[in-house]
Amino acid sequence: MKLRANYLALTILLAAPVLPAKSQAHKPPKEKKLAPRTVWNFDGGALFETDGNAPGGGCFRLSGRLTAPQFFGGLKRIDDEQGTQYRRETEVVTEFPDQVILSFVIRDFPCASQLQETGERTYLTQALIASMRLSLYWKRGIDLRPVEKVSDQHFSVKRVAPYAAALSAQLPERFEWFYQVSVPSAGVPLTDDLVLLLRGPDDRIAARVAARL
Repeated sequence: MKLRANYLALTILLAAPVLPAKSQAHKPPKEKKLAPRTVWNFDGGALFETDGNAPGGGCFRLSGRLTAPQFFGGLKRIDDEQGTQYRRETEVVTEFPDQVILSFVIRDFPCASQLQETGERTYLTQALIASMRLSLYWKRGIDLRPVEKVSDQHFSVKRVAPYAAALSAQLPERFEWFYQVSVPSAGVPLTDDLVLLLRGPDDRIAARVAARL
């Protein structure tokens, strides 16, 4: 009986008239969503920052700027549904100038794991920084091209005064290292990134960051 009831129900459903589906032709077409338009202003240059781990357990913060005389003033990156474009007012800009200036500072900075610790921590020393090596690359996609003929422009070391001035004689010395170099960039498209790699004496990467537009 149960099987028969199911059979009869199925027969009734099959025999029922099929109602016409609502026509899809009258539905208005969906509007194509446009990509949001974003504008990046590079007045003053391209900024970058990262944290690094030095050999021996010390940590630091590396931050800097990529500049060039009169090049970045008014320069904007515009991203919209047509892609990415760099403009200075009505002028379309596609390449870097012949030379760009890379300036950055290295500051002694606690590691993330040391922020919760109350004991002594490892500080950077001038000997340690002097043992590290800087490499520069132009990056396009995953391709890295070493930068050659980089010229040193300026270097200085400044001692950082402690907050507790009365205890300065008992506290380890802390420093800031400032570097400025001239980087050849003729013919390099603005879509390429300038990658900084800082390696320790064991050739391990202590910090990596990119100046990108």
